[in-house]
Amino acid sequence: MFCDRPQEVHSAENKNRSKRKRCEVWGENPKQSDWRRVGDWPVGMKNIGNTCWFSAVIQSLFQLPEFRRLVLGYSLKGLAFLLLVMQGKRNIAFMQELQCLFALMLGTRRKFVDPSAALELLRDAFRSAEEQQQDVSEFTHKLLDWLEDAFQSPADKSENPMVQLFYGTFLTEGVHEGNTFSKIETFGQYPLQVNGYRNLNECLEGAMVEGEMDEETATQSVKYGQERWFTKLPPVLTFELSRFEFNQSLGQPEKIHTKLEFPQTIYMDRYLYCSKELIQMKREEMKRLKERMTVLQQKLERYMKYGSGPARFPLPDMLQYVLEFIATKSAVPVSPECVSSAQDSETTVLQSQAGSSVLLANSSPQKKLDVPLQPSGSPAEISERPAPHEVSEEEMNLVRTCLQRWRNEIEQDVQDLKESITRVNLSIEQMYCDPLLQQVPYHLHAVLVHEGQANAGHYWAYIYDQPRKSWLKYNDISVTESSWEELERDSFGGSKNASAYCLMYISDKVSNEDDGSEVGQFQKEVEALPPELRHYIQEDNWRLEQEAEEWEEEQSCKIPQMEPSAASESQDLSSESGLGDTTSDFVILVETNSNQLVIKTVMLSPAMQGVILAIAKARQTFDRDGSEAGLVKAFHEEYSRLYLLSKETPTPQNDARLQHVLVYFLQNNAPKQVVERTLLEQFADKNLSYDERSISIMKVARAKLREIGPDEVDMEEYKRWHEDYSLFRKVSVYLLTGLELYQNRKYQESLTYLVYAYQSNTALLMKGTNRGVNESLIALYRRKCLLKLNEVAASLFVSCEEARVAEGISILNELIIPCMHLMSTCDICQEDLDAIEVMRNRWCSYLGQEDMDANLQMKLGELLPRLLDCSAEVIVLKEPPKIRPNSPYDLCSRFAAVMESIHGASTVTVK
Repeated sequence: MFCDRPQEVHSAENKNRSKRKRCEVWGENPKQSDWRRVGDWPVGMKNIGNTCWFSAVIQSLFQLPEFRRLVLGYSLKGLAFLLLVMQGKRNIAFMQELQCLFALMLGTRRKFVDPSAALELLRDAFRSAEEQQQDVSEFTHKLLDWLEDAFQSPADKSENPMVQLFYGTFLTEGVHEGNTFSKIETFGQYPLQVNGYRNLNECLEGAMVEGEMDEETATQSVKYGQERWFTKLPPVLTFELSRFEFNQSLGQPEKIHTKLEFPQTIYMDRYLYCSKELIQMKREEMKRLKERMTVLQQKLERYMKYGSGPARFPLPDMLQYVLEFIATKSAVPVSPECVSSAQDSETTVLQSQAGSSVLLANSSPQKKLDVPLQPSGSPAEISERPAPHEVSEEEMNLVRTCLQRWRNEIEQDVQDLKESITRVNLSIEQMYCDPLLQQVPYHLHAVLVHEGQANAGHYWAYIYDQPRKSWLKYNDISVTESSWEELERDSFGGSKNASAYCLMYISDKVSNEDDGSEVGQFQKEVEALPPELRHYIQEDNWRLEQEAEEWEEEQSCKIPQMEPSAASESQDLSSESGLGDTTSDFVILVETNSNQLVIKTVMLSPAMQGVILAIAKARQTFDRDGSEAGLVKAFHEEYSRLYLLSKETPTPQNDARLQHVLVYFLQNNAPKQVVERTLLEQFADKNLSYDERSISIMKVARAKLREIGPDEVDMEEYKRWHEDYSLFRKVSVYLLTGLELYQNRKYQESLTYLVYAYQSNTALLMKGTNRGVNESLIALYRRKCLLKLNEVAASLFVSCEEARVAEGISILNELIIPCMHLMSTCDICQEDLDAIEVMRNRWCSYLGQEDMDANLQMKLGELLPRLLDCSAEVIVLKEPPKIRPNSPYDLCSRFAAVMESIHGASTVTVK
């Protein structure tokens, strides 16, 4: 674990680890679902340039609970670690990067992770040998070799957990030049040829038996033959399908696209050494059945391809053609009466034949008897065919009788052959369905798929998710639910350029362990991680939130979406007041290497402006004592300024908390560690890259941030404080937006923002009086807005115009009643009680009015119970349109303007 590593090594690796950048999927107007993980759904993996194979392999391994446990629990301590580092063992550094990657895959809030650091180490191992693209299987073998090496114990090599998980042994027995031999070998990924086989069992059978191995031939002139038997199967059994071969004529590799089926469960008993005696008996029986099948198929082929020349035909068809020839009438023209007489005569003769059925010539053309042998075609077609010059009735009857008998015999022979072939084929298919050979099942865990040709293509994986009981497709950053049918289409091959190149099966034991897991298992595993890895996850998640905030500020818009008229008015106000700016212009004098001062204008937030001024004040210290002393001096300058600022009493017109998060923290007595880390992060901000002094201080600040350990700052507490500040700004923006809309008489939109501001503010004030904004201010304008809106709704209701009445009822149902219910709590103030009473009295005054339409009276009767009883229903208030906070200066100036405008006589424009 990281706590066992020397500090300097740890820092060096942190520096070398590539900085994670903002998600590329953040576009112009993205949804959060495009870049945020949803619940416990598995994460994808970024493709950093022809690395989709790495994603497919690592995802397949990560989804094995035992492998995940081994990697995340990996620890190499003290002297052993230092020796391996000194020896330049890349696999140790790789294991540590793989740990970090796996930790993020468990606990990150990102939709996908970046594997760059681990992948580069693996790639470097090949670059050191030769600068060329390596085969994917070589990378995979190298990966397993490094994993094995990393877990190797010098004391006991047999106890390597990676070997126990992925490696097995097989026995090879054979004969070569009349001499028998036997040897035991170890295997990891077991290679299988695809060409010439229809399914996985045939591939395995072909790999396990080569040449002739029976006793009779072994002692004679057989040059070579061997059998392989698995003596030990690993819990994770991986088959490498050889779908690439070198084309000698073309001088380049080619992909084999032939179809190869594989089952979801395969029984390995038939390939185990312990089943050798039974399997050899069955192989002999299988050999006899296949020989029998060959004989039967050859016999059937003699019937179905009859003849001695190059063109051959089914024998039953040939007999049919002979019948048609002898039954064809002479081409000499005859009168219709003669033709009719001849046909009647022929019909009579044919009907006299025992067991024969004929075509009735004097019947309808569609009316036939069931006859196997008869002339085909219309009379016109028959008359045009070749025909015998002379044929007597006796000759006709004799030939027809013989042909009928021969054809019946032939068809029976063909039917008997087909039935025999079906029986033999069934025996072959069921040969290994013996219950004794179904004791060692392996279940399909993952299928690694390649689409394309031998020299180019794309990789992805299908992995069975035990908790969800479904197949998932892992395709780079995308992880989607799939099905066995889709897996078959993409993996079996034969129909398109996609096919499986690697199959990963797991034993019953591994499968049962995985069955015990459940949706939400990842969170439990995160809680069980070492503190260093938990801290690493927390830092990455916090970094994600910062990236999200930065992006939101870049994409921010001033005012929420409203009705077209309201939106246009708001846009006019924004353009006049310059409220669209998220930061302020700041002029900086930059000293160049030639000692010239250059004026730069940059867009910076108030917090960053304070940091820049602090750095300027620390200039002498920086020049005299260096960048670290300069950072300390600037840090204390900015801290002192913010501390004095926090002592000022906040007002809506001038609330320093909106300008700086640290003012909020200091006013609410946040822990010192939270305050100091937050300020240090501002000195590490990338926006300080405008001159050498600032860049040096920024680098020192970043280095100090990396040195802060989990025991120094509680990241959960740190995150809660920042979440509270984010909610405080959200309340401020909701309040401000509600006030601006109230000022412009947009009471419906205003009320929604004010209600949400009040509810969120209440949650903040429960933690401290300075955590939120002035509660009485929100309550005042919520009350005023509600009374105004009630007047509007009542006026619409009594207008007697159907559309206006419906609008008034809608305002009452969707806004006024829900808001009244929210206000009616146990600690409601007297002013709110009075306001609710005024609104209820207004509606009750309509009861019994003689001039009110009966239909309106009925609707009023439905509304009043909800107005008067605040506990009869669940409150559902529509959430207001989401808006993003503007810059701190913008918020403060807008508050000042709106307060002056509300208390004055006219609208005030902010300059």
